[in-house]
Amino acid sequence: MNQQVKDLIQKLGEAIHESVSDSDQIAGVVREIREQGFDVLLMLEATIGLNELEEAEAADGESEDPVEGPFTRHDLTFLKSLRITTEEQSALGDGNDGGSADKQSGT
Repeated sequence: MNQQVKDLIQKLGEAIHESVSDSDQIAGVVREIREQGFDVLLMLEATIGLNELEEAEAADGESEDPVEGPFTRHDLTFLKSLRITTEEQSALGDGNDGGSADKQSGT
């Protein structure tokens, strides 16, 4: 991965952090929790996944192997990264971890 992409990913992380930090809605809920006598420590983890587009795919914006149904190929890849499988993945043979769309592996 080149340095420019790494810098952009860093900027994305900073933008997410600033969005959460500057959120009036989050600040309001935190204030309400503190009023109930609790201190709040908020830790968020963001996973940023990148898939390099092939030249033909980038040019026309479509995958060579389109997925039928409500999810795109990228949606299915993201769900699989969360260990969530769907009927579409099972039909394609991509859901090899034994989970289902409404069941997530325990942590």
